[in-house]
Amino acid sequence: MRDLVGHDRRPASFLLYIWLAAEQARRQGAVHVSYQELAESIGISKSSAQAAVSWLVRRKLLAVGKENATAIPRYTVRRPWRDTARGVSVRRAQ
Repeated sequence: MRDLVGHDRRPASFLLYIWLAAEQARRQGAVHVSYQELAESIGISKSSAQAAVSWLVRRKLLAVGKENATAIPRYTVRRPWRDTARGVSVRRAQ
């Protein structure tokens, strides 16, 4: 996680990841939320939220799914360091 703030210089991605991880734990499942709601929840612009989601997906720290093209996205936080520590393949866990 230190890479998101220090090396990658993307603090919005870090905030988004932490917020989604907390929401996922609170809801005990995937988080269905729009970009606007994400942005308002952590205090950033909608375009920053979109960029942060894109970066987290690229880094494989976040999985995003939709039921159809206009549906609200479903976010699932990934923790690849936990899977490798347990010896579980990331592909198998998906």
